[in-house]
Amino acid sequence: MSKLKCKMCGLCCKLFLINLNKEEYYSSKYLTVFNDIEIIDDFKFASEYGANILKQKNDGSCIYLKNNICSIHEKRPEVCRNFFCMGTEDKYKEMRTIIEAAREIY
Repeated sequence: MSKLKCKMCGLCCKLFLINLNKEEYYSSKYLTVFNDIEIIDDFKFASEYGANILKQKNDGSCIYLKNNICSIHEKRPEVCRNFFCMGTEDKYKEMRTIIEAAREIY
């Protein structure tokens, strides 16, 4: 049986907001939606208000998506490393359904 591979369609990077975990948020190596303000010291507060969300381009896709490829793939956030549109984990079922519907449009 062959190993499943990413289709490199970029839909996961176009359809979903990417939330950084606490460590990623404080590392300052990622651009967030609120980069113009100082980092919020209280991560719980920051995440409640979306300060831990990766910045997006004008079309809503992730700022790091270039030609349907993640430009920070080796250093991508944990949530990106854990999600796979061809996977079978129950917690991502709804996201996979959204991607499959979007494939018909794109």
